[in-house]
Amino acid sequence: MKDLFERIIKDKGPLGKWAKQAEGYYVFPKLEGPISNRMSFNGKELVTWSINDYLGLANHPDVIKADGEAAMEHGMAYPMGARMMSGHTKFHEQLEEECAEFVHKESAYLVNFGYQGMVSAIDALVTKRDVIVYDVDSHACIIDGVRLHHGKRYTFKHNDIESLEKNLIRATKIANETGGGILVISEGVFGMRGLQGKLKEIVALKEKYGFRLLVDDAHGFGTLGEGGRGAGVEQGVQDDIDVYFATFAKSMAGIGAFFAADKDIIQYLQYNMRSQMFAKSLPMAMVKGALKRLDMIRTMPELKAKLWENTNALQNGLKENGFDIGDTNSCVTPVYLKGDIPEAMAMVNDLRENYRVFCSIVVYPVIPKGLIILRLIPTAMHNLEDVDITLKAFSGMREKLEGGVYKRIAVAMMAKSE
Repeated sequence: MKDLFERIIKDKGPLGKWAKQAEGYYVFPKLEGPISNRMSFNGKELVTWSINDYLGLANHPDVIKADGEAAMEHGMAYPMGARMMSGHTKFHEQLEEECAEFVHKESAYLVNFGYQGMVSAIDALVTKRDVIVYDVDSHACIIDGVRLHHGKRYTFKHNDIESLEKNLIRATKIANETGGGILVISEGVFGMRGLQGKLKEIVALKEKYGFRLLVDDAHGFGTLGEGGRGAGVEQGVQDDIDVYFATFAKSMAGIGAFFAADKDIIQYLQYNMRSQMFAKSLPMAMVKGALKRLDMIRTMPELKAKLWENTNALQNGLKENGFDIGDTNSCVTPVYLKGDIPEAMAMVNDLRENYRVFCSIVVYPVIPKGLIILRLIPTAMHNLEDVDITLKAFSGMREKLEGGVYKRIAVAMMAKSE
């Protein structure tokens, strides 16, 4: 019998094998200072495009005041215990009611973490007789939730309605044999490439195939639709989304998430989601902080307006300068480039050290080999000067990439690390 850890020690995985060269700089970097458009990295101030603080609430003085007052009153422990046992309060209920009303649903259920909540909700919504059909580019939390499913599951090509329908035909055959139903899962906004899910087109198939629809709108909540009510409102199909999900970790700049649906569905989740039944309640400071943030989203439309002013300036500027940003129709701004992982590391080092621009780098295995995505997240905190600095930096960086400068640096860097 082999030692369980033998494989782990020998094979660090597709990302872990780069730990020696990458850790502390390309992965697990330490951004310091107040969360804003400019933050400190390695002792230098950089224009920062890697913070999902879309509406600029993270360091807003009103938010800090609300968080601080709640923490002073309740500490970070209250309430203790799971919601079903001893961790339930009127403020948790208030937040659920306000979230439901905001996204035009009958009821809502607050969960501790978005990732954990989505995994657990998928597990609760289906039985082994049911079939799941989900977008192949779905977030990891959806994929992990689907992995728990003991029944059949099928992926459809990203935002490909023809592929979805082909898989719905397969799913219908299985569901008729097992006596189960079908759950389709998509996203309001796909966080890597920035495309909105084709919710309107998916909804158009509901009557024909009789499935239920779960939508993860982590990146759409607060950024899309009237008042920031999300991708379903943006596309005019919110009423046809059976289970709507949004996280507080993006536009709300906090921790926690919620599901919204008809009252019967929410009550079922409350009594059957294991991650909430057996986990501590969300602390009061975070609940009251979320109430404040939601009120600001409702009453301060200028935050969303500023976000989109910056988004349009950045995306239009990149396109005018010949950069490929794909077909993004959200605030998520991917810049597609060609190169291998060592080249990408050299390029990002140059961006940070010499151009003073910090953005996230996405490489294989998240995306295919030979492709690099630099993902930029505009916020309401950015300004047009940030955009101008970044456009100039990207133009200089592209010239070096195409001229082979980063490839030569990468070869030298890899030889030095061996």
